[in-house]
Amino acid sequence: MKDTNLKKSGLKIIPLGGLGEIGKNMMVIEYGDEIILIDAGLMFPSDEMFGIDLVLPDFSYLKENKSKLKAIILTHGHEDHVGALSYLLKEVNVPVYGTRLTLGLVKAKLKDLGVHGFKLREIYPHSKSKLKIGSFKLGFMRVNHSIPDGVGLAITTPVGTIVHSGDFKIDPTPIDGKLIDLQKFQKEGRKGVLAFLSDSTNSEVKGFTMPEKSVGQVLFDIFSKAEGRILVASFASHIHRLQQVIDIASKLNRKVAISGRSMMESIEISSKLGYVKIPKGTLIDIYKASKMDEDKIVILCTGSQGEPLSALSRIASGDHKQIKITSGDTVVIAATPVPGNERSVSKVIDLLFRCGAEVHYESISKVHVSGHAAQEELKLMLNLVKPRYFIPIHGEYRHLVKHAQIAMNMGMPDENVLVAEDGSRVLGKSIPKKVRELEEITA
Repeated sequence: MKDTNLKKSGLKIIPLGGLGEIGKNMMVIEYGDEIILIDAGLMFPSDEMFGIDLVLPDFSYLKENKSKLKAIILTHGHEDHVGALSYLLKEVNVPVYGTRLTLGLVKAKLKDLGVHGFKLREIYPHSKSKLKIGSFKLGFMRVNHSIPDGVGLAITTPVGTIVHSGDFKIDPTPIDGKLIDLQKFQKEGRKGVLAFLSDSTNSEVKGFTMPEKSVGQVLFDIFSKAEGRILVASFASHIHRLQQVIDIASKLNRKVAISGRSMMESIEISSKLGYVKIPKGTLIDIYKASKMDEDKIVILCTGSQGEPLSALSRIASGDHKQIKITSGDTVVIAATPVPGNERSVSKVIDLLFRCGAEVHYESISKVHVSGHAAQEELKLMLNLVKPRYFIPIHGEYRHLVKHAQIAMNMGMPDENVLVAEDGSRVLGKSIPKKVRELEEITA
């Protein structure tokens, strides 16, 4: 690696979303008159945001510099990383790069919102070759997350390499058998990494994040004991979780029905692309399910976050046309509430109990594991990448600070650990009372 001082390099790393909050992930990498954008995510509104459906990042910087923007790179297909893309592409017209599943999900969203004329280009994390975009060369590393086809990035610039982790965990037994490519991260570290941008969502959590397969055993035990109908609410994009539900249902001779447009769309796309395997005869229509014996049915539905118009919320409040909760039903909420959604989720759980259902949720059953790395995984990644500068990303402010503390406790110099926020502000621990613009640090 070149002996580069980030302050004098001419390289700009500008977060437009996702730092100091959960969602809206969007990061500008700029050198000279060229920009590449990593992710374009949205955030769902909290309870106090009355009348607001979606929260988008501020696109002003990109609109002002649209002539510089060369490409958008998507790390994976979650809404907090791709949900704002449809709105951004109405303002700028550049190629969008992503893995096969990510682009499949994005294409459907763009079509739904009537966005046309876009260029979607597939990337291949297993490839050793690098993608060249202007002055940038990009390599891709497969990562484990709660959706398949996630990637980290190695971005080679004229002044050094930036490694971006994407959202990740280190799962030793992934559902699809595809391990995180730690060797590629290590290879970049050996060559020299100027700056490492790493997921901080679980930086407060000690140890290692449990593997996704651990949820499968819990679900199997719940399903085996259930005497009536089973309803499972999950994120529609949590493909590995949906696969486990389908596999367990098939093993126990239950049919699976789907309620919720986004859930149906996600399974259709994932199945078509080969990411979800559905045993023949397992999937049935929701109308047919309502007429079958209750001990032969599993219903996959949206609403794990208590969204008012979601399938589970309508079921809990008695407003769903085909599904009415009765005593003997088992409901599994296989997700953790996103910060701000706790009250909505609690309300739905209370309504389900009032209807006589047995309800399993994260605080009483281990029906969810995170898709994000805990502290020991974060330490391992820092040891592999060995960056000169470290910028924690993806998380509320306390998550960023905690991740920064982990790096400094491992021996990184305080002045080389930069805690940034949206709006291009950086706080170095060595100057705790002075906040400087990110461009002043990187220009």
